[in-house]
Amino acid sequence: MTSSARPYLNRRLAEFGTTIFAEMSALAVATGSINLGQGFPDTDGPEEIREAAVRALRDGRGNQYPPGPGVPELRNAIAAHQERRYGLTYDPDTEVLVTAGATEAIAATLLALLEPGDEVVALEPYYDSYAASIAMAGGRRVPVTLRPDAGRFTLDLDELRAAVTDRTRLLLINTPHNPTGTVLTRAELAAIAELAVERDLLVVTDEVYEHLVFDDAEHIPLASFPGMRERTVTIGSAGKTFSFTGWKVGWVTASGPLVAAVRTAKQYLTYVSAGPFQYAIAEALRLPDAYFDSFRADLRRKRDLLGDGLRAAGFEVYQPQGTYFITTDISPFGHKDAYAFCRALPERCGVVAIPNSVFYDDPDTGRGQVRFTFCKKDDVLDEAVSRLRRLAS
Repeated sequence: MTSSARPYLNRRLAEFGTTIFAEMSALAVATGSINLGQGFPDTDGPEEIREAAVRALRDGRGNQYPPGPGVPELRNAIAAHQERRYGLTYDPDTEVLVTAGATEAIAATLLALLEPGDEVVALEPYYDSYAASIAMAGGRRVPVTLRPDAGRFTLDLDELRAAVTDRTRLLLINTPHNPTGTVLTRAELAAIAELAVERDLLVVTDEVYEHLVFDDAEHIPLASFPGMRERTVTIGSAGKTFSFTGWKVGWVTASGPLVAAVRTAKQYLTYVSAGPFQYAIAEALRLPDAYFDSFRADLRRKRDLLGDGLRAAGFEVYQPQGTYFITTDISPFGHKDAYAFCRALPERCGVVAIPNSVFYDDPDTGRGQVRFTFCKKDDVLDEAVSRLRRLAS
């Protein structure tokens, strides 16, 4: 028995409990519902990449601690990917760092770059680890809200500029954006770059859905804009592109000094991880363009399948330009509380979704928004759509 009245949990994390993803996934299991909440595929990625991991295991590659920055094969593949896709050149020895997924990359980057009291301007709604990582680093998050306009969520550049103060250390940008599915345009990115250069800000850009853009949208790395390469930390992930989310292979690309800073923090988190899987992802990144084109086309088709079903069920649907999530508005059902709606949905329809309200500093801002994922098998999506039609009646 301790005599201290002080709470066990660090006060910086007092506002955070169990993640909404864990809560809703547990609800799906408990009710036998279809889980369209947490964004994990229900099929594995390419067979040749899975076999590459098996081959690495059998050959004894990565079964012991891999190098701290990541195995050379993967760092070289990441650098080659950035150059081939975007014309960005990085030294694989000093400007690439392999992490335990993008979540660790975000945490290590913010822990490395922030001092207590530094402000971080972040686009909201945001992935929940952003807020927790900023808090752990002692920073202060300053939200700039993406708002629905003409069927998509848009960024108010004037609001972004107004959010920057003398205490701002960095901008935290996510495009393609989870959960809204927005892909920032070239003009929007150019304005962000201009602001970062003008105010001498660091930028952390989460681009894990870089290969999942649809229709006329285009993913353009922020680091490719004038004056940005030396001030931008770009975060990528194999899980979203190759459908092996359990392998937890992510990475950071940035200038040498920035990578050195992030590596200093990262080495005291996991130190290293996913040894054999790193060799497999090195091969995955070298897959021909046909793989990426087919993967994107398949997800676009699934997007349309679920989106059409949601509209038929009565939801207002914001058509995503990227990611594998669809944000909807539940106001047509007369509901105003997304969290209560999602808690009740498994019993009503046997489907689990995520309330976007948890991704805002002020939950009222997203009170009527619910997110669904479409990275599931066709028959699962068909069944989910069939169940959701109960709402229409």
